[in-house]
Amino acid sequence: MTIYSVYVVNKAGGLIFQYDHSRPSQENEKTFSYPLELKLEPQSDGVSVVFGQRDGIKIGHVVLSVNGKQAHGKKLEDGADIMQVISEEENYPISIKFGRPVLTSNQKIMMASMFHSLYAISVQLSPEHKSSGIHKLEVDTFSLQCYQTQTGVKFIVISDPRQIGVDLLLHKLYAIYSDFALKNPFYSLEMPIRAKLFDVNVKSSVEQIEKTGTVV
Repeated sequence: MTIYSVYVVNKAGGLIFQYDHSRPSQENEKTFSYPLELKLEPQSDGVSVVFGQRDGIKIGHVVLSVNGKQAHGKKLEDGADIMQVISEEENYPISIKFGRPVLTSNQKIMMASMFHSLYAISVQLSPEHKSSGIHKLEVDTFSLQCYQTQTGVKFIVISDPRQIGVDLLLHKLYAIYSDFALKNPFYSLEMPIRAKLFDVNVKSSVEQIEKTGTVV
C-alpha cells in the first residue's frame, strides 16, 4: 500500500504545497528494429506515443531515453533531436525506454486549480443544501481523498485504493498546517508554504500512515 502525493490548496484554488512521496515505476525499455512500429509525435512534455501499444508501452507514454542517453524534452542529453534519431534507419536496432510523463510544477498548479473548480461544481450539483463537496474519488489504480477546512483550505491525498488510514492522515495534515504554518510568524496566509519543519512533519506522517495505517 502506498501514498503517492499530498496537495494543499488555498481557498482561492492556488496550490500552496505539494509533496510527491512515491511514484509508481512504469518504465519499459525495448529494443526495436526498423521501421518503428509505434507512432511517436513531439508534444509539450516530450516525444509521446500517439498510436500503437505493446509490452506495457501505452499511448501517452513519453520517451525517457534512447540507447542509454537520457531524454530532456524533445532532445537527448547530447543535444540530438529524438525524432530525427528514431527516423534514421542506420540507428537501428535501437533501444528506447518509455514511461509516464512527470508532471511539471505548472501542470500541478493547473491540476490543483481544476480540482478546486470541480469541488465547487460538485457542491452546486448536490440536491442537498450545504453539501460537503468531493470527499473521495476512486478508480482502479488510485484513490483521491480531500478534506476541506472551515476556512476553505483543501488537503488532498492521492494513494493506493487499498491504503487505510487516509482520513486520519488528512486530519493530521491539518494539524501540521496549524502548528507549523499558521503559527509561523513569517508565514503569510494563502501563500506557498516554505517551512522545513512543515516538510519534515508531513513526510514523517505520510511514512507512518503508509507503514502502520495510523498516525499520532
